[in-house]
Amino acid sequence: MEAIILEETSDDGITIINGRPFMEDAKGNLLPTANIKPEDKLQDETVRKIMKYAIELSARIARFRGHTVADLGAFDALLAQEYGAKIGGQKGNRTYQTVDGKMKVVVQVSDQISFGPQLQIAKGLIDECLTEWSAESRPEIQAIVTRAFNTDKEGQINKSELFMLLRLDIEDQRWKRAMEAIRNSITVTGSKEYVRFYTRQSAADGWQAVTIDLAKV
Repeated sequence: MEAIILEETSDDGITIINGRPFMEDAKGNLLPTANIKPEDKLQDETVRKIMKYAIELSARIARFRGHTVADLGAFDALLAQEYGAKIGGQKGNRTYQTVDGKMKVVVQVSDQISFGPQLQIAKGLIDECLTEWSAESRPEIQAIVTRAFNTDKEGQINKSELFMLLRLDIEDQRWKRAMEAIRNSITVTGSKEYVRFYTRQSAADGWQAVTIDLAKV
């Protein structure tokens, strides 16, 4: 009886068995590529090529959305600290605009976000910084860190204080890595917040949406 030598399946969906190429069909059966119609193989190749870019783009958009939430959250926290009130009212709708009035970001309602394991890496790096700085560190930084990582009775991180950390201008490379870890830890778990982007040529012109939704491009 001939031994079956199974080699690694490649990204193009081809599995090599005993030196011969096979492709799996929808039922899980392995078919010799020689028995598959050329147009079906071309269709398979086309879909795999498109999906590779689609998956990469989806990941980039997810990271972009996380960073957008982090940046706006940090700005909101700064205003809240300055004026003692939250921006956006009860529903959380708010608008941010450039000085020249040509660009704006509109946030409607509120997203639910969670923090991944990168947050613990950030905490470790921050602790290293605070330990080394010791007496030189400002007490208000220590206070913000303490409040940010102290969980409430439901085990929730203090998001407002956490976003305040992102606003601190500290040059220590460990601190910068910690802030990047915080940003990367943010995961949007709900779809209740919509962030839209607009631009225009002048203050007299109408707003044009910067479209990210692929269906509307």
